[in-house]
Amino acid sequence: MKILERYILSENFKPFIVSLIVVTFVMLLDRILDLLNLIIEKNLDFLTTTTIFGLSLPFMLALTIPMAVLLATIMSFGRLSVDNELIAFKSCGINIYTLMRPTVIAALFLSLFMVYFNNSILPETNHQLKNKMIEVGYRRPVTAIKPRVFNSLEKYTIYAKQRVDEELRGIMIYNHDGLKYPETITAKRGKIALSNNGNSLRATLYDGEMHTRDEQQPAKYQIRTFKKFVLNLPDLGYQLNQQGSSHRGDRELSSADMKKRIAENDRQINQIEQSLIDVEDKLSNSEGLSSRDVKKYKNSLRIKKDKIAARQGDIREYQVEIHKKYAIAFACLVFVLIGAPIGMMTRTNGVGMAFTVSSIVFILYYGALTLGEELADKGSISPALAMWFANALFAIVGVYLVITSVRESKFIKLDILGEKIMKMLKLK
Repeated sequence: MKILERYILSENFKPFIVSLIVVTFVMLLDRILDLLNLIIEKNLDFLTTTTIFGLSLPFMLALTIPMAVLLATIMSFGRLSVDNELIAFKSCGINIYTLMRPTVIAALFLSLFMVYFNNSILPETNHQLKNKMIEVGYRRPVTAIKPRVFNSLEKYTIYAKQRVDEELRGIMIYNHDGLKYPETITAKRGKIALSNNGNSLRATLYDGEMHTRDEQQPAKYQIRTFKKFVLNLPDLGYQLNQQGSSHRGDRELSSADMKKRIAENDRQINQIEQSLIDVEDKLSNSEGLSSRDVKKYKNSLRIKKDKIAARQGDIREYQVEIHKKYAIAFACLVFVLIGAPIGMMTRTNGVGMAFTVSSIVFILYYGALTLGEELADKGSISPALAMWFANALFAIVGVYLVITSVRESKFIKLDILGEKIMKMLKLK
């Protein structure tokens, strides 16, 4: 029996490695196109380029490993079916469950490894990748301003008609820093540089005008012209130290770190709810209050409710990300349950057909996962249900297909199925 288990595992291992390389390379192609634009715009050196590639790999592997498991399972069990080895095994009294057991156990261990990978390795590499991309963005800050697009930088909005090398042409800058009427600066050309570790932006403008409107007297409009004007935009919120930005998003945190943030948000919600009760009590006894005070308390009430809603939204996002880390990890196990019977029933060992079938299955799975994430972020359904629904559904389908295979159901002939689909398309 040990010989059989080693044989089944070896039949799955080779296609898994090949599939992992191919699928990861396909996903890298999209990343390569983005990197080529960065290399051209930012003049990236070889070390920086390879670093970005290396830091991008873990994020891709989190998706490509489950997909490679699915592809490899379809190919390996499809080959066993095509070569009639399944019939030989069955004639020796070995059933489908026994044949699948070593692959399922291996997938379980791989899922446990992916749990560790998604919680320990992936958040750190995502954080390093973000810092590296920010660092790259500072090399030629003018390239961060997209021509004919309104680019928002904290309290400012910058628009440029075109970019020529290191210079912008046809510039408009809107300063809406708490102003009722935004201050507008126009210039024929200008240059942009970053300082203070990327936290400040310095714009040197030439041949332009400054348009301002008096806050107290809106009818009073001023236009001032200049030959050269230097505009400093401080506190952009991108401060970096030598170790990089310390701020981490949900995809840069482990499950334990996100649970701490959830607990902190819960604590803040409880505090706001206590103060909310005090404000509601004052409004319920508003007989002695002036209309101004009533308005003030109503605004305070609205602000506090908005704060609670925002923190509840953060909690949902963290909960979604926690369940997503585990759900994608255990997709390896689910894909074995659904891939093995598909391979046996379709009787395919070709890479092309197996890749097509596995791509359809993975697209359906990832589509369900993404839809669930959107619904959970909006609060329509619980995060646990949203992230585990796809796993549960595909696992049920997989178990059903395994039972169907055990009962000697008919094989799915892909060539005949393809011909029928083509005839239906021609009729339409």
